[in-house]
Amino acid sequence: MTAREFLRKFCSRRLWLNLLAMLLVVILLCVGTYVAIAYYTHHGEEITIPDIRHKQFSDAEHFLNSNGLSIMVSDTGYVRTLPADCILEQSPEPGRKVKTGRTVYVVINSANSPLLTIPDIIDNCSYREARAKLTAMGFKVGPVEYIPGEKDWLYGLKHKGSLLHKGSKVSVDDIIIMQVGDGLRDENDTVMYMDADDFRPPSSDDIIIESGDGDEDDFEVVTGP
Repeated sequence: MTAREFLRKFCSRRLWLNLLAMLLVVILLCVGTYVAIAYYTHHGEEITIPDIRHKQFSDAEHFLNSNGLSIMVSDTGYVRTLPADCILEQSPEPGRKVKTGRTVYVVINSANSPLLTIPDIIDNCSYREARAKLTAMGFKVGPVEYIPGEKDWLYGLKHKGSLLHKGSKVSVDDIIIMQVGDGLRDENDTVMYMDADDFRPPSSDDIIIESGDGDEDDFEVVTGP
């Protein structure tokens, strides 16, 4: 192919029309991809997260849905002074700019007070140590009930008149009474405990009468009138 023929084909109208059509297709693909991504990601659309804390969940859900946002419960908590299903915390925080369709995760107030488990402290530690553990776990400790025993030693826990054991469940709103030794018994004393089912009164066979010198006593039988 001569240079003249090459120039003639290079400057042909069909070649430039094909090149222009290919360029147009590439431009349309780029613009379409950009528009599709912007539509899918809501590019340029921002919504300010409102403050929905201390609002009822149903009211907050209706408000967020009307503004293009969704809501989902992530956890529950308990605040005695707030009503049930009240929103305690939210994420993202209020005032943050987000795109349409963003989900707001909330922590709602539980209708029932949570239960706490009694740890292994009964007859296992001192009064101060037990009180510190219970307070740190969230228990409410009431006045101390002193019982005979080693001074300042924890012998038991009571709740509404009943004795508690390791693993017992107690509400955070209930008060626990601690049974502590008053120090009237020496720590070296041994105390024997007997179940009520094992106790029986002594019989005549168990009673042994010892005589003094073995002599018979002189006595006179007096009959009544």
